[in-house]
Amino acid sequence: MEPDLERWDGWRPEEVARRLARVQAPWYVAAGWAIELFLGGQRREHEDIEIAVPRDRFDEVAGALAGLELYVIVGPGLAEPLESAREKLASTHQTWVREPNTGVWRLDVFREPSDGDTWICRRDESTRLPYSHVIERTNDGIPYGRPEIILLFKAKHSHLEKNKLDFADTLPRLDADRRAWLAAALARVHPGHEWLDALAQERIVSRRPGRERR
Repeated sequence: MEPDLERWDGWRPEEVARRLARVQAPWYVAAGWAIELFLGGQRREHEDIEIAVPRDRFDEVAGALAGLELYVIVGPGLAEPLESAREKLASTHQTWVREPNTGVWRLDVFREPSDGDTWICRRDESTRLPYSHVIERTNDGIPYGRPEIILLFKAKHSHLEKNKLDFADTLPRLDADRRAWLAAALARVHPGHEWLDALAQERIVSRRPGRERR
């Protein structure tokens, strides 16, 4: 099928957390909503919402979404029901969740490579971290991806206005260790990326006496 992109109306993070409350797999809110949760408030509209989960534990999330329709994104503009696309899970990474009674898409699940308790970057398998270092939580317990990791993935489409905004708003809130990690990861995944200059400049400015950090 060709999914109707106009039928997206993603849940808010609170609703996702409610539905996945009993899931033991280390899932987390990803993409733009993760930046919002890190910054502490919604700054822009979001048509969809993405979460990430270890690929080999995806069925735990699928089980928590009983009664909804799950479709594997098998190519640009192409989706197949999970039941008939199981053999394609290893070669794809997105699963969309739809309400059968409304036809509205509610959630996008990223299936990520992992090794036990270790997260593996889909775009560079040498980039690995314990899930305990990948996931942070809001005061009310909603798990979200660390902003430097989210920005690494957004860097591929840094020309998009929403990604420019997310980078500009997040950069002043990153401490030295987060900036250093992002700079090193960007240099590996996207050598010469335009954000590297901004990260270097922020590092220089932050060392000046009297610099106030938010």
